[in-house]
Amino acid sequence: MSNLSNSKLEISAFELGKLWHYFTRYIDSFLLTGILILMIVGLITLYSATGGDINKISKQAAHMLIALSIMWLVANIPLQQIMRLALPLYLLGFILLVGVALFGEINNGARRWLDIGITRIQPSEIMKIAVPLMMAWYFDKYEITLRIRDYFGATIILLLPVLLILRQPDLGTALLIAASGFYVLFLAGLSWRVIGGLIVAAIGSVPILWSFMHDYQRQRVLTLLDPSQDALGAGYHTIQSSIAIGSGGIVGKGWQNGTQTQLDFLPEQSTDFIFAVFSEEFGLIGNSLLLLLYLIVIGRCMVITANASTQFTRLIAGSITLTFCTYIFVNMGMVSGILPVVGVPLPLISYGGTALVTMLLGFGILMSIQTHPKLVKT
Repeated sequence: MSNLSNSKLEISAFELGKLWHYFTRYIDSFLLTGILILMIVGLITLYSATGGDINKISKQAAHMLIALSIMWLVANIPLQQIMRLALPLYLLGFILLVGVALFGEINNGARRWLDIGITRIQPSEIMKIAVPLMMAWYFDKYEITLRIRDYFGATIILLLPVLLILRQPDLGTALLIAASGFYVLFLAGLSWRVIGGLIVAAIGSVPILWSFMHDYQRQRVLTLLDPSQDALGAGYHTIQSSIAIGSGGIVGKGWQNGTQTQLDFLPEQSTDFIFAVFSEEFGLIGNSLLLLLYLIVIGRCMVITANASTQFTRLIAGSITLTFCTYIFVNMGMVSGILPVVGVPLPLISYGGTALVTMLLGFGILMSIQTHPKLVKT
């Protein structure tokens, strides 16, 4: 009887092993481990930032499960199928952005959401993936005969949605999408001479851009230069977050012991300014470990980019990786007071579902690139 029981256990273990292999065959375990650790850090920090709000923790855990499911689904899609989705996804996102401009709901002076009956959606989030995907597809299509006019065509693909998003207005999202598109242009071989010209043109257009900026956007820039000029208004976020980061010192005040957080001095402490919560409680050592975790994830993404075998996969993988870096830099810079407040979440840490889903969708594409090498034309 004991031999029979052992045989059944061995068969069950074998079947479980086969099932596990089936579900993880297109998942990059190294990248997934880094993502999961950062998510756990996010939940721990969120618990403190919300004062132990179990309802909010549960919602974020649900967001994570949905995002991980989408990542798994995308990772299992062959790259040829992902390429075919580039044009339809971009056109869908662009049509929805036009819909927002015409029929979108206005909240707090911004028109960013579109009611489609069963739910509300924010089409600009779709474009965070659709724009670099479309541009990578475009450059892959013209790879053999690539000319300077093709770069202009790609720039138009980028500018159309960016201008619509700026009109909402949503400066933070527009900058992130512009950055993701620029990375594709750069990785596609845009010459340094042209890049230098674009930088000069951008600097020269600052007075024109200033005239088109909304009052609150101008105030954010002025507050960056001197937060104390409006300490209880526009400068409040920057001042309080700087106090929180500085008071954390080397080792931090300990989990749930941050005074700026627990006494509700920090604004948006569960979303855009959650890095200040983490810094106050875990200090410089905690911040160094957090940056190390991010660097591990970024390093793995760079390895996947370097191993990509086609123009399309190199461009989209590189853009996703560099955009992830941009998220981290902009959020930490914003919270530390070296960049204006633009409403960019800290990747995998901040509360919220939309940005998390978009981010893990991108990681799903990276995993598909890594685990479907034989399906890609070389």
